Amino acid sequence: MEKILKPLIFISLIGFAFTAFVVYEAAYRLSNSSELSAHEAANKVVSYVNSHGGSGVSLIDTTEESGLYKVHIKIGQNEYFLYVSKDGKTLFQQAINLEGSNSGNNGSNTTEVPKSDRPDVKIFVMSYCPYGLQAENMMLPVYTLLKDKADFGIYFVDYAMHGKQELDENLLQYCLQNANQSQYFEYLSCFVQNGNSSTCLDEVGINPENLASCISSTDTTYNISGQYNNQSTWLGGTYPIFSVQNDLNELYNVSGSPTIIINGQKATVNPRTPENFKQIICSAFNTSPEECSQTLSSETPAAGFE
Repeated sequence: MEKILKPLIFISLIGFAFTAFVVYEAAYRLSNSSELSAHEAANKVVSYVNSHGGSGVSLIDTTEESGLYKVHIKIGQNEYFLYVSKDGKTLFQQAINLEGSNSGNNGSNTTEVPKSDRPDVKIFVMSYCPYGLQAENMMLPVYTLLKDKADFGIYFVDYAMHGKQELDENLLQYCLQNANQSQYFEYLSCFVQNGNSSTCLDEVGINPENLASCISSTDTTYNISGQYNNQSTWLGGTYPIFSVQNDLNELYNVSGSPTIIINGQKATVNPRTPENFKQIICSAFNTSPEECSQTLSSETPAAGFE
């Protein structure tokens, strides 16, 4: 009985700013709104935690689980999972699985995905998001191994959390990938190391003037700079909008960076190692190619630039 009751009354200290923040209630009232999107609910959670002692909270990802939104946040060097009802009214510190299985965050945690002859792999990121960069570092060796057998693409979450530089980098990468995907992945392999766009364009032999027209027209079409300069348009008044791939964000219910989609379905990759990611993609083939027998690194890339 003690093993059953103990998790129900135990609340973890949340982050370096939460050393004294121990909560005994099972839920918190956040608003009186109707059902929210994953975006809106996650941002309510971030705002709530920020306003209750957790300044510097960053959103990593949001997924649906058992009729709730599961919100993955980071405070300082620590990561936490919170649960919020879809109407945004109730926040839970902890969810207990009553069926006895352990769906915690330790060990291997992957998602079965639909199969196809040529898997389609989409990773949604913010270009300066540490965990987006981690996912890209995880993906790049797999891309090199399977690029002739599967389709890989980097896409962008429809808001930014890392300032104007992120909007500019998103635009650059969007245009570069549309112009030449092979060159784009060469550029990305450099960018994830040092975050220096100019150096990486130079290294790959890309003239930035060749991208200027695309960047300008995309910026104008989606009013990226205009919305950045008008904070009333920002998500929750906090994050500027990047709506270039808003249709895909809505289609796949993207709410954070990274969000991984394989054959049209969200996939969880834990731990985020190239080998683990390769295995998930190889499981998405109707018939796995011989490349899947190769073993990749089982090291988890660092979050952020290396």
